[in-house]
Amino acid sequence: MAVTGRSNEELHEQAVADAARRYEESSPERERVESRMAAGVRFPDAPDALAVRADRILDRGGLSPSAVVADIHREAMDLPDANERIIDLSNELQAWSFLPRGVRAGATVARITLRRDGRELPHGTGFMVSPRLMMTNHHVLPDETFPRQCFAEFNAQVTVDNQPDTVVRMEFDPGTFFAADRRLDFALVAVAPAQDGRPPGEIFGWNRLSVQIGKLVLGEKVNIIGHPDGRLKEIVLRDNAVLVRLDDFLHYRTDTRPGNSGSPVYNDQWEVVALHHSGVPKKDDQGRILRRDGLPWQHGDGDDAIDWVANEGVRISSILKHLAGLDLDPARRALLAEMGPDSGLDQSTAVASPLTPAVDPQPPGTTASGTEAPGSAGGTMAPGAAGRESGTGVREPATGLRARSTAFGGRKHLVFLHGRDQHGKQPGDLRLNWTAGLNRGLTLASLPPLDPQDAWFPFYGTRLHHLVSGRESTAESIGLDRLSAAAAAEIFAAESPTGSYERLIHEAATRAGMPQDGPAATEGFGAGLVGALHRPLSWLAARSDLDEWTIATFLRDVDLYLGDGAVRQAVLDSVLETMPTSGELVLVTHSLGTVVGMDLLTRLPEGLDPVLMVTAGSPLGLDGVNERLLARGPHRPPRVRDWVNVWCPTDGVAIGCPLEDERWGKLTQLAVSNGRDRAHKIEEYLSHPGAAGAIGSVLTGRG
Repeated sequence: MAVTGRSNEELHEQAVADAARRYEESSPERERVESRMAAGVRFPDAPDALAVRADRILDRGGLSPSAVVADIHREAMDLPDANERIIDLSNELQAWSFLPRGVRAGATVARITLRRDGRELPHGTGFMVSPRLMMTNHHVLPDETFPRQCFAEFNAQVTVDNQPDTVVRMEFDPGTFFAADRRLDFALVAVAPAQDGRPPGEIFGWNRLSVQIGKLVLGEKVNIIGHPDGRLKEIVLRDNAVLVRLDDFLHYRTDTRPGNSGSPVYNDQWEVVALHHSGVPKKDDQGRILRRDGLPWQHGDGDDAIDWVANEGVRISSILKHLAGLDLDPARRALLAEMGPDSGLDQSTAVASPLTPAVDPQPPGTTASGTEAPGSAGGTMAPGAAGRESGTGVREPATGLRARSTAFGGRKHLVFLHGRDQHGKQPGDLRLNWTAGLNRGLTLASLPPLDPQDAWFPFYGTRLHHLVSGRESTAESIGLDRLSAAAAAEIFAAESPTGSYERLIHEAATRAGMPQDGPAATEGFGAGLVGALHRPLSWLAARSDLDEWTIATFLRDVDLYLGDGAVRQAVLDSVLETMPTSGELVLVTHSLGTVVGMDLLTRLPEGLDPVLMVTAGSPLGLDGVNERLLARGPHRPPRVRDWVNVWCPTDGVAIGCPLEDERWGKLTQLAVSNGRDRAHKIEEYLSHPGAAGAIGSVLTGRG
């Protein structure tokens, strides 16, 4: 049944009443915060919350490079005042990109207009959160039928010349997707494509919602873009501080109007931290709402007359938690997954095994979360890529590829050694992608490109997958579609062959800077909230370009390789099946392949001379990894003449890099900046001229 206009008003009044009640109940906390701010405390939040926020600001480019930032980096970063300085600088010293990024965020915001009795009435604000989904308030769009009476207006704004922009109308499509919750006062609805078939997110952009920690602390400023009172788009910029953080809501002081219902609340990095849904009215001792003239407010006075003392927004993490728990069909679940890996909603999709999250409509070579899987080559999977057909019709495992005998004069050999999660892929496609990345780097290094057929490509992906998936797993029996990454990680820890899995996760998080003196503020959700591994997984995801599922399953495979002798032997045997036996070896390894490569060096035939080893995106810096190598502990790779270790600070697998322990011996450390959502891609690593130049110089004799 459709909701009437009067019901919309009642829902809005109930939202206002609920916000006022929460405001009153949180008065002691707000007064504590305000008193600390009055005493000169800029950000009256917990120390670990400040540390997380400061890390996110630096990692996400919240400050432009400057001598001031460099000075901060030279300080003890665990000092609270250093973290406060970073957050304060982010509030005060904005890079020029703050403005164009704000313009980009503003393009995602639309006015929601209601058709009623032949008229078109401004009704609220909404913003795109995926290519096809818009978020607003429940009291704006309360049920699936109501959006059919409305439409979205993008570009309802003035131009830089202060002239009205060209408004673009788009219809809602609640039949494709609609979800709402009255308590959290949110609605999520599909928007129909444009006439040319493009989804609105491709035209106007969309906001990447995130469950990762560190997006905001008490006392920090927020920004709101919306359509107050139905007017053209306006912005409330930075003169507003967060005062209270409740489980599901934020209270902040800012100047918004009723039409801002459904507006996004941004931090200074233009990340959405809340959904604005209501003002908080001032009340007298009798609980009556007061007007600005001090008299009791009455129906008919209008919202303009109310004395608003604060505003309330719904925390994005709470909305994402609610969405993750919905029982949806695969098509609607796939639409949620389009919100991207930071939303965490891909964790609720069904997966075939802990190693391979289900892939909904995602680019080839990605996990269901849309992030590059460790070791993924990113190439298109050909039909039947799981192996080749034998003459009897039985599918055989894919095997490695040998290089041409004439490559590099037949005396030098380039070997690519891949990482995990490569099962079901064709070695030929993978070799093409590795070579493509390397050739980009060689071009930048002014060196000639290579032919893919000149590289050896051992392939152990399918064999590793069969060994791992053949192990009985409690997680699989429960059903990974019903487990969060943290809950699955708890099971992986219990099933660890040597009990070392949990140590790997905690060591990685500690090396990534996780505070050790208390739980960090988190906006995670699901069963993992109470799990011991939720905090380190959330921290690693927040500090990297990888999602929690990828980190959890990657470390599980590393643990199984190092802890199960049969798995290690089978992997090494697979690699040795496709290796040269004599000459000079240039060994280029990636991800888990760097661990396998270190072990491989102890098994090489005497006639094969390793003149160069390259490790890219490697976990070798973790003691829980290097202490369990065949050669044990940090050590100079056996017989290797030169070693280049290339790593990216946002690669969640390369935690522990650079390799600073002096026992590693002399090596070249290359810190590179890989593209966003590509931090662990091998093609990205090889496209850097430093890494590619080291390889090309040896192969061409120009070193």
